Amino acid sequence: MGEADPTAIERLAVTASDLVAALETNRTTGRTAVLRVTPPFSGRMRARLHVEGGEEYDEPRPVHVPPRALVAEDAPAYPTPAETEDALRADPDREYTVERHRARHEAAVEEWRRELLGSVREEAAVETPAGTVTVRVSLLGDVPE
Repeated sequence: MGEADPTAIERLAVTASDLVAALETNRTTGRTAVLRVTPPFSGRMRARLHVEGGEEYDEPRPVHVPPRALVAEDAPAYPTPAETEDALRADPDREYTVERHRARHEAAVEEWRRELLGSVREEAAVETPAGTVTVRVSLLGDVPE
């Protein structure tokens, strides 16, 4: 095993900012973000943010890990502007304004980013061209601002 065999991967390291950015990109844009692991493969690998597009790869192909695979199923949901607006309009102590809505939504997204990192799995199943492999997940860095 190794070099060309993605099933050699035992541990995946990903930065907090790459994981959050991938999840947020998938939720807020029409693009698909993944965490890409590039060959040669070994027991410990780094997964980096990648936005999919019409790439063509040589063999061995990189592994594209969906960011949702690295967080628990009960991870907090990304806050929508509509939810933020509803909460602001329901607050009897605040008058709704566009500026308050924007500020409250920005705060809700920052809170989501912090809370999300508490939902990172210790292990995750990763689909590779050679089959599914269970990897230990190592989160690097701090919560992105």
